[in-house]
Amino acid sequence: MSIDSSDEMIADKAKEKMKRAGIDTSTLHFRLYKKSIDARNKADIRFECAVLTEGELLNKALDEKILSRCQARVLHEEDPTLVFGKQPMSAAPVVVGMGPAGLFAALLLAQNGYAPILIDRGGSIAERAADVTRFRNEGILNTESNVQFGAGGAGTFSDGKLITRINDSLCNYVLKSLVAFGAPEDIKVKAKPHIGTDILRVVVDNILHEIERLGGRVIYHCRMDGIAESADKTLSVKTTQGDLLAGALLLAPGHSARDTYRYLIEQNYAIEAKPMSVGARVEHLQADIDRALYGDFAGHPNLGPAEYALSDTKGERGVYTFCMCPGGEVVAAASEEGGLVVNGMSYHARNNPNANAAVAVSVRCEDYEKEKGSVPLGAIAFQRRIERAAFLAGGKDYCAPIMTMQDFLGDRHTHARGRVTPSYRDGKVREADFGQVFPSFITDSLRYGFRSFGQKIKGFDAPDTILTAAETRTSAPVRILRNKETMTAVGHPLIYPCGEGAGYAGGITSAAVDGLRAAMALMSTKAPIKENQ
Repeated sequence: MSIDSSDEMIADKAKEKMKRAGIDTSTLHFRLYKKSIDARNKADIRFECAVLTEGELLNKALDEKILSRCQARVLHEEDPTLVFGKQPMSAAPVVVGMGPAGLFAALLLAQNGYAPILIDRGGSIAERAADVTRFRNEGILNTESNVQFGAGGAGTFSDGKLITRINDSLCNYVLKSLVAFGAPEDIKVKAKPHIGTDILRVVVDNILHEIERLGGRVIYHCRMDGIAESADKTLSVKTTQGDLLAGALLLAPGHSARDTYRYLIEQNYAIEAKPMSVGARVEHLQADIDRALYGDFAGHPNLGPAEYALSDTKGERGVYTFCMCPGGEVVAAASEEGGLVVNGMSYHARNNPNANAAVAVSVRCEDYEKEKGSVPLGAIAFQRRIERAAFLAGGKDYCAPIMTMQDFLGDRHTHARGRVTPSYRDGKVREADFGQVFPSFITDSLRYGFRSFGQKIKGFDAPDTILTAAETRTSAPVRILRNKETMTAVGHPLIYPCGEGAGYAGGITSAAVDGLRAAMALMSTKAPIKENQ
């Protein structure tokens, strides 16, 4: 369909196609279901669309031949199928972590009478926003409440991207739930949906209020410091606000909870190191990306700012772009004193002048050096070394180290900037040598990747492109092993590791789905709290 087509025009096109196939459409309802941009031919950019048709007589009218003629298929979308166990719970379940996994797990539990206790080491949305703003403006870091920790998890201060590669029936349920709590309706339609950090904060707050309204408890500034398992099949969760009795524990700590990882490793939980990736943020003018991808259609109101996803696996290491933020900014994402981390963020409007994305290099488990005999601890140490090197390279005051593409690819230090203004902390950056930040295999692979991507998108490797280090929190460095069927931690039948921090998801939607699956696994064995009273 032409990019000038309205949603109504797209639905009418589908209606006409069904009419030509011999179907009576007089009682059917048509609405846009999915829409994506096909920009492969810049001379004729078009929408690729799917239209949903609903009606009482529809099933009687369709057969395989008609479906084929209409280029149609039957769609099956289901809400979670809940099974409730009979085992009584001696105490409410405790959910650790308010990121997507913990948030959706607690919501489902609350909706079904389990009265969960949801805790997070960080602050509320309002408190986090104040802490993030203070760090951005003054360089004062709150290590317990920041871009990584607090209500909504790390995704709250991101683009709010909802793209996922998993094929799970619960993905659409997550999207519908987000809309119900304030997200834009179009996330159910767009092939690359996003919410934006400004709206996502409202959505998270609304979900937390709903959990409380349904009988759950939400406790901020409550860090889990230990777990004691009793013979009576209860848990005592040690926290900074005292011990919490728990009938079960859903552990969704987020990918930056390094002290939690260390505690579990030292307590001999089954944990393994996993591959991850590290790299730098790349910033271009959004207008340049629009022209490179949309040609003469750049700026068309129905297209919005252009976005990309690039990868190259032909070199010694895989290199790929991650969390591309059109019209966004590079944010200060540190959570430890003496370490510097960057991430990307966009508001819903995506109307800032720069586009940014992580360009990340694959890191293998054999790249980690053991720490105290532990490879998982070595994985964490690998991240930390890069973050501390970035902190030093930036001047030890949370200014970020940057290089222009010209300097990085030429391995020189002219410090000559061009048209692109660094967005990190409104320009609190310093020119540096990335060779002092990353191992050589990272810098070598980044150079290879930038040159490769420059052949795919004109201007991607333009001389005045800004690179900001270091992006180290693309995923969890470890995985908390769990039983496939029960989703409980190996050797710990009352503990359910879930989400990105446990090593089982990558992004808002997949983490939310994993949290829902963990809650459903718990519910399948345990009776709701209200039935025990």
